[in-house]
Amino acid sequence: MKPLHMIVSAVSVLLLMATFTGCATQQPAAPVAAAAEPAFEPFHDIVDTQFVAAHVTIPMADNVMLIDARPYKPKYIQGHIPMAVSIPDSQFDTMTDRLPADKNSLLIFYCGGLKCKLSHKSAMKAEKLGYTNVKVYAEGYPVWMADKAHYPAVSAEWVKSQIDKGADMVLVDSRPRKAKYDKGHIPTAISIPDTYFDDQKDQLPADKNKLLVFYCGGLHCKLSHKSAAKAIEMGYTNVKVFADGYPAWKALAGSASATSAAATAIKSGVEEGSIDHAEFTRLVNEAPESIFLVDVRDADEFKKGSLKTAVNIPVDNLEEKIKALPADKPIVFICGTGARSGEAFYMVQDVRPELKNVFYVDGEMTFKKDGSFDLKKPI
Repeated sequence: MKPLHMIVSAVSVLLLMATFTGCATQQPAAPVAAAAEPAFEPFHDIVDTQFVAAHVTIPMADNVMLIDARPYKPKYIQGHIPMAVSIPDSQFDTMTDRLPADKNSLLIFYCGGLKCKLSHKSAMKAEKLGYTNVKVYAEGYPVWMADKAHYPAVSAEWVKSQIDKGADMVLVDSRPRKAKYDKGHIPTAISIPDTYFDDQKDQLPADKNKLLVFYCGGLHCKLSHKSAAKAIEMGYTNVKVFADGYPAWKALAGSASATSAAATAIKSGVEEGSIDHAEFTRLVNEAPESIFLVDVRDADEFKKGSLKTAVNIPVDNLEEKIKALPADKPIVFICGTGARSGEAFYMVQDVRPELKNVFYVDGEMTFKKDGSFDLKKPI
C-alpha cells in the first residue's frame, strides 16, 4: 500500500489539474467553461499545507529548503512563510547558488496561490538542474495565512520601513534581557524575554488587533517564534516574526538604503511605490493616455486579456528594456497579483533611479477580454 502522503500528493495533483484545465466529462455549463481556460502548466508534484507545516522547523533541516518564488520586493519582505528563503522565479538562474549542494534535498516551492505560476516555473527549473525531490505548495502563501495559528515572517527592510514611518507597532525582543537586549537591540523594541513571557505579558497592548512583531537572535533562534505562538493563543490577531532577527538588523543598519520618493501628482497606495486603487481606476477610465501602462506578465497571459492601452514587457525581460522606458509620463506596472508588478517597480529603482513617476498596482487583478478589469485588495 502506498504511504498516505503519496496518495494525498497524487490527489492534490489531480485536483489542481482539474482546476486549470476543466473536466471534459462534466456536463457543459457556458459560464464555467469560459472561465476554465488553462492558465499554465502545473508542476507534477503538489503538496498541501500539512505537508509544508511538517517540514518547517527552527532551524530548518539541512536537507530541506522552503523557497518563496515571489519577488523579494514587495512580497517576500512584507510577509512570507517562516524559514522560507527568497529565490524569485525571475532571478532563479542567477541565484542557483542558494540551492543546496545535495541534489536529493527536498525543495518546496510556493508563491501567491493557485493563480500564481511562479512556483511551478521554478520547480521545473530545479528539476532540470538535477534535483530529484521537488514539490510545489500550489495553494501557497494565502492558504498558509488562512490558518489563524500561522503567522508571517517579515524582513529587515520591512521592519525598518515601519520604524521609519512611525507605524503603530509593538516590536518585542524575545532574547534574554541582560545577556542580549541590554547590550544592543533594535530601536523602539521592548524587552519581553520568552523565558519570562507569562510574567511580563502585561507589557503587551490591551488592543488585541495591535501589530506585534517578535524577534530574537536569527534563523537558529526559536524564542521569537515561541513568543509569537503564545501571543496568538492570547488572542492577538496581527502577529509577525522578524525571523532573521538582530543579526540581520545590524547588517542592514550599517548600510545606507536609498528610498526613492514617487511624485505626489498621483495618489499613492499603502505600500511603497504602489498606486491607490481608486486613483488607478480613475486614470484607466478617464485618462488612459496620461500613463504608460506596462503589463509584466508572461506573453501567454497577456494574450488572454489585458488593459487596452497596456504594452507587454514580461518581468523576465524587463531589466534590459528599462533604459527605453519613457520619462515624460508616469509609468504604472500591472500583473495578476501585485507580485511581479512590484518586482518591476523595484527593478526600475535599481537600474534607473532618476525615474520618479513609477508605480505598480498592488492587488489581485482579473482581466477581461473586452479590456475591463476587476481589482481586489492585495493578499
